[in-house]
Amino acid sequence: MNLILLEEFHFIDHQTAQLDERQSKHIIEILKGQTGDCLDVGKINGQMGQAKIIKIEPKNDSKVPYDHVILGNIDLSSSVSPQIPVTLLLALPRPQMIKRILQTVACMGVEKLCLIHSEKVEKSFWQSPSVTGQAIREQLLLGLEQGKATQLPVVEKRQRLKHFLEDELTESKQKESRYIAHPGPYPSCPIFKQTQSNSNITIAIGPEGGFTNDELKLFERYGFDPIQLGERILKVETAVTYLLSRYDR
Repeated sequence: MNLILLEEFHFIDHQTAQLDERQSKHIIEILKGQTGDCLDVGKINGQMGQAKIIKIEPKNDSKVPYDHVILGNIDLSSSVSPQIPVTLLLALPRPQMIKRILQTVACMGVEKLCLIHSEKVEKSFWQSPSVTGQAIREQLLLGLEQGKATQLPVVEKRQRLKHFLEDELTESKQKESRYIAHPGPYPSCPIFKQTQSNSNITIAIGPEGGFTNDELKLFERYGFDPIQLGERILKVETAVTYLLSRYDR
């Protein structure tokens, strides 16, 4: 936890906040925090700064059923590094993999993530507890804490691929570069960079078995250029990290 993230419900007043159980436990047990210590803090979708531990209240001395940390002298006057203007279209991965990917997406500053369906995605994946709104948000927060950032990515779920492409990725979106990562004799992955003519980058990544040929053709119809990541077939989470690391800030 490289950053303590604060939300409205944490604040007692504009300079004082009571942390939740997970945060308090981490500060007390992992960081060995003590009264008077300064910590890096940030407000969700806001600025960053520092705060001081002004009190550690034992659970026996309050109505809260855990030892909890009170922060004071909160100063949120430091700006944060901007998100990267990347929209990631990701075929819904296996439940055990989505948690790590969500953390990576938030840590690396992705602006928007769309979880999409494809023929090789098992329908049962959409019923997993790991893709509920609350579970997704929890993993995004862990990623922000790791990356020392505050901006939550926008996450959307789209289970009808063709309708999604037709309705939301129409030809009218000119200021956008589109790529689809797919094994085959395609150009190597470029360095992604925002330009005046292309203000946003959209990258599609398939499931473990890849997109079908029909799905690939559908993406190409909507302006996606196929790119390959080398001769070896990467795991989805590895491909996500590799592609995001190709963005030149």
